Amino acid sequence: MIKELFSLLAVFIALFLFGMVVMRAGLFQIGQARFKEVIHRLTDSAWKGLIVGAIATAILQSSSAIIIMTVGLVATGLLAFRHSIGIILGANIGTTMTTELLALDLSMLIVPLLAIGLIGLVIPNKKAYSIGCLSFGLACIFIAMDGLETLAYPLSSIPSIHSFFDLTNDHQLIGIGIGTILTAIIQSSTATTAIAMGFMSDNVLGLPAGIAIMLGANIGTCVTAYLASIGSGRSAKLVAYANIWLNVFGVLLFIPLIGWLSTFASSLTSSPMMQLAHASLIFNVICSIIMLPFVTQFSKFVEWLHSEKAG
Repeated sequence: MIKELFSLLAVFIALFLFGMVVMRAGLFQIGQARFKEVIHRLTDSAWKGLIVGAIATAILQSSSAIIIMTVGLVATGLLAFRHSIGIILGANIGTTMTTELLALDLSMLIVPLLAIGLIGLVIPNKKAYSIGCLSFGLACIFIAMDGLETLAYPLSSIPSIHSFFDLTNDHQLIGIGIGTILTAIIQSSTATTAIAMGFMSDNVLGLPAGIAIMLGANIGTCVTAYLASIGSGRSAKLVAYANIWLNVFGVLLFIPLIGWLSTFASSLTSSPMMQLAHASLIFNVICSIIMLPFVTQFSKFVEWLHSEKAG
């Protein structure tokens, strides 16, 4: 029984990641080249970079992809390192749109989305194919979310797993560690947050523990951009380091505020999944607003700290 439950958990996580990849493939077909041009032209200041980064990430549904694009633009000299900071801040905000979408109960759309997706995939037209990828990918994500919610209670009924969740509820640093490690492994902060949402929907995880996991996921997602910067020039590596430090500083700032964030998010909605989605949005917006006036100083700090390592 335990083996079957963990096998199903792995299947649903794989289906979620597959849905994300397929959905992004469709979105990239539509807007990747255009966004590269927009990022290049409209990021001569930090606040413009934040707006562009947030919109691009909300549409392309991948903060890692936007940051990897940014690493590429900096590596080729088309974008100054200092101007990339705003894009990173915006990408952190934009990625929360995905979790807000996941928190909605849209399971009734699964069959229509699958039908539209399958039709679009077989039509020999680039736009139809892109729409098909988007629709089919969304359907897979919603199926995976339903599956994760269904598995939450059976998994938590296993004594050792139940004890582990109790430990996570009692010690928030463990939650941060879980979020960081899991995201570094599966390369998706959205998937990690979705898993936490599934367990929260059955009251297995409390909101503070879910927030802790979400905070850890913000650190874990930096691994993707760091790997993309390996072999690049100094400036490109600085973008990856800046992404890491921005998220680490944000998490350190909010560790003492988890209780406040939990209370505030709870006051906004009674849905546990929506509470975590709102908490993620609030966390990233506050961190970005706080950092925005200090972009120049922060970029100098990163250049000083990694002057030798990035070379």
